[in-house]
Amino acid sequence: MSDYELKNVSAPDEVREFPLGTGEIVTIGGGQVALITLQPGWKWSEHVKPVAGTDLCEAPHFQYMISGQVHIRMADGSEFDARAGDVVVVQPGHDAWVVGDEPAVTVDWGGAHVWGKPQG
Repeated sequence: MSDYELKNVSAPDEVREFPLGTGEIVTIGGGQVALITLQPGWKWSEHVKPVAGTDLCEAPHFQYMISGQVHIRMADGSEFDARAGDVVVVQPGHDAWVVGDEPAVTVDWGGAHVWGKPQG
């Protein structure tokens, strides 16, 4: 058995596609990492909610924003923006949408195992 694993998101193990969004999933190290690309106009409650089957996103995110901007609204009503260069942890129970005309691209180490999958 090797002492390392090496994978590239250009050859993902799984691709999850939604209107205006794609998640390229790599399974590695006993977990999953996603390269998520969200186009302008993407909103979780419009484009992923029908697949997830929950009122809010229940994925626990631990992300690095490569480009673009996403606005997040938590179940308690608090809101914030995540922009290129930000590292963000978002607990389950939120909605999110792309802000502006630039695609939002993020690497997600925390929620790839459940993001965009049926939840119940």
